[in-house]
Amino acid sequence: MKYHQINNSLFIKNREKFATQMKPNAIAVFNSNDIYPISADSTMPFAQHRDIFYLSGVDQEESILLLFPDAPYENQREILFLKETNDHIAVWEGEKLTKERALQVSGIRTVYWLQDFHKILKELMSYADTIYINTNEHYRASVETQTREDRFIKWWKETYPAHQVAKSNPILQRLRSVKESEEIDLIQHACNITEKGFRRLLSFVEPNVTEYEIEAELIHEFVRNRSKGFAYTPIIASGNNANVLHYIENNQQCKAGDLILLDVAAEYANYSSDMSRTIPASGKYTERQKQVYNAVLRVKNEATKMLMPGTLWKQYHIEVGKIMTSELLGLGLLDKADVQNEDPEWPAYKKYYMHGTSHHMGLDTHDYGLLHEPMQANMVFTVEPGIYIPAEGFGIRLEDNVVVQKSGEPFNLMKNIPIEVEEIESIMNT
Repeated sequence: MKYHQINNSLFIKNREKFATQMKPNAIAVFNSNDIYPISADSTMPFAQHRDIFYLSGVDQEESILLLFPDAPYENQREILFLKETNDHIAVWEGEKLTKERALQVSGIRTVYWLQDFHKILKELMSYADTIYINTNEHYRASVETQTREDRFIKWWKETYPAHQVAKSNPILQRLRSVKESEEIDLIQHACNITEKGFRRLLSFVEPNVTEYEIEAELIHEFVRNRSKGFAYTPIIASGNNANVLHYIENNQQCKAGDLILLDVAAEYANYSSDMSRTIPASGKYTERQKQVYNAVLRVKNEATKMLMPGTLWKQYHIEVGKIMTSELLGLGLLDKADVQNEDPEWPAYKKYYMHGTSHHMGLDTHDYGLLHEPMQANMVFTVEPGIYIPAEGFGIRLEDNVVVQKSGEPFNLMKNIPIEVEEIESIMNT
């Protein structure tokens, strides 16, 4: 891994929190992700399942974590199963975790090779009443591929039909949404790498640069700062491309007078950052671009203030919609009749601002969090309003990452990343 080793006290705490939420006499099993094939002998780069990483820090394929807090013997209460390493694997693939190294990474003392899993599970199941299976219940999830976790669940249900079944996901949704201080530090580190990439761009962008050249500058800066790269597929959208919300082709030339909408950010140690900025290809915003830009910035700043403990997700978005409506009226994009005659299910402002304002962020860019429950201190959210005007040939989105505080305004993890018009223009023209 490129990142510095994380102190295993984080993963010890995370397992303790999960174990206290389990039913009596229950086992929980977590599987790593597969390495997914492309074709021939090609594969996608390995990306660890965030749940097993959250609970163990193990960041390699063919790994299983088993938790059994009520096991009769202490050495059965936390167990890691790892792919057995050998000299041949070390030569062809590089070093894998040894049992000793796994203890350093995870804080788990009982480590077996993967081939022992079924034998040991059979013994432990004779002591247990319930097993926690780890299904993906994220509100944005749409998965067609059968995962390693899916195969395990199918096999387990066929092999142990008499045991009760419980779900890990509701527990993890709550635990992962509230960050430990170590996690906030890792997200901050990812944000700091993103800042380096953005500042590099401000000195690089000029008319006729291509979107893919901008992408190349970013990946260079991210990787040289120990990131694996982008936290998500980068959006580098010049001109009217910005009005395609998930534009990822990044293959067009940025013309003089264009705005360039950047939704790009680095990961670090599997933790995401998530930034949007909109900059002028020529180094100066037009008066109209500046008008719209500052309207989006005001919405972002007002929305941020509302991210407090006790805030309800649905009501938050209603209030942000009111602020955006006021700004769109001021810009002349809406008139009073548009608002008076709007459909409550699709308010007038949605013509120019059609996506949500905030989502949980952490190990996943769209991280775990139960949207029907009130916000809590140490949750991390994006704040990302936008205004999209195809008729005028540009769209603007601004996005920061903030931590909900026990009292007062959220802490902005991106407070050092330039966002004011004057600062961006100053850096681009220095």
